[in-house]
Amino acid sequence: MRFSRVAQAALLATTTITMAGSALAQDILDPRTTDADSPGAAESGPVSISANVSLVSDYRFRGVSFSAEDPAIQGGVDFSHKSGFYLGTWASSVEDSALYGNTEIDIYAGWSGDVAPEFSIDAGLLYYFYPNGDDLAGDSGYFEPYASLTKALGPVEATVGAAYAFEQGSALPSDNIYVYGDLSAGISETPLTLSAHLGHSEGSLDYGSGGYLDWSLSASYSLDILTLGIAYVDTDLPDIAGQNSTILFSIGAAF
Repeated sequence: MRFSRVAQAALLATTTITMAGSALAQDILDPRTTDADSPGAAESGPVSISANVSLVSDYRFRGVSFSAEDPAIQGGVDFSHKSGFYLGTWASSVEDSALYGNTEIDIYAGWSGDVAPEFSIDAGLLYYFYPNGDDLAGDSGYFEPYASLTKALGPVEATVGAAYAFEQGSALPSDNIYVYGDLSAGISETPLTLSAHLGHSEGSLDYGSGGYLDWSLSASYSLDILTLGIAYVDTDLPDIAGQNSTILFSIGAAF
């Protein structure tokens, strides 16, 4: 997604942000993306349509497994206007629970574009929706505004961003702020992209830690519409249900 768009194509070669980057380059950590420039994007006048689908060995969101460390199936569709405005949706299988059910659907809209040479911004609103959660367990859906800045530094692309979720529903009895930084670089004359990510979450979504860090190092290899990914992911949280640092794998396609 977009999280870079949160968030974000070559694993962390966002948006990443792509909550924007290529449809799989946002990475296996948070694969939500919206990119009209993906290989199979279909254009109709001023509007571009793109889609992505992927299989990941573990759905990690901000370093924490949302699939109980099991594989997850994910995919999304994005509509982008030449003005920079976009609208999209992305879904993933998640660990089955009373509050969240077994499916996450993200719906987002925003604007991204260049504001200076080699300098771009991406801002929008994302809604997390869990359609088959048990209503008796509470309201699990919530909104999260986000924004990021991306700057090309020679062969390296640097992104800094933030996502703020205000108090709402059962999932957020108080607000939460997530700030992050990404670095990505394509290896010259190869389809290989290397990325690094560091983020900090504090509030309702910090698992009672008072604030925690997550980080990752990843690589992606593009083969036309296919992307293969590998990433090392970790946090400074104590083990959550046996969760710890891990190596993730992904395979996906962008159309």
